[in-house]
Amino acid sequence: MPKMANICDFCLKSGILCPKCQAKLKSGKVTDVDLKIGRLLMSLESTYPPLQEVYFHKAVEENNVLAVVVGHGDIARLLSYGGKIIRALGEKTGKRVRVLEYGVDDRKFLEDLFAPLSIITINTIWLPDGTTETRVILRKRGNRPPPINTEALKEIAKKVRGTTIRVEFAR
Repeated sequence: MPKMANICDFCLKSGILCPKCQAKLKSGKVTDVDLKIGRLLMSLESTYPPLQEVYFHKAVEENNVLAVVVGHGDIARLLSYGGKIIRALGEKTGKRVRVLEYGVDDRKFLEDLFAPLSIITINTIWLPDGTTETRVILRKRGNRPPPINTEALKEIAKKVRGTTIRVEFAR
């Protein structure tokens, strides 16, 4: 069974939340999307046994893109079976799926977020009001548009890490 960070196994299996998990849902520590994806991963584990070892932290949806945040080293488990697990998630949710690793440095997080695009450089921009933005320069592939909505990825970065991103393209 995929281990979930903030919901007990019984609540995830039964679909009925205990008072503790109900309080987490009310406080926003857990979202409906987390519950939906947690149950979906659980339903897929009989077909794909490596899912039993995956530690699921959270899920974020933004503009037809689903980001699944998993434990350290669990990306390989989700990408196993020739990508069939990710395809199954995408088909059942109707969204493009991004798998992100929990607790990694900014560069690794951004590489996972923007894959298959390659990152040329990452800079921090300090703004006059004291806030910062992370500027990510991606390599553009000819005149084709990027394979995924970069605005959605910027919102996912904000929701998952609290990072404001500015995306630019270079040849």
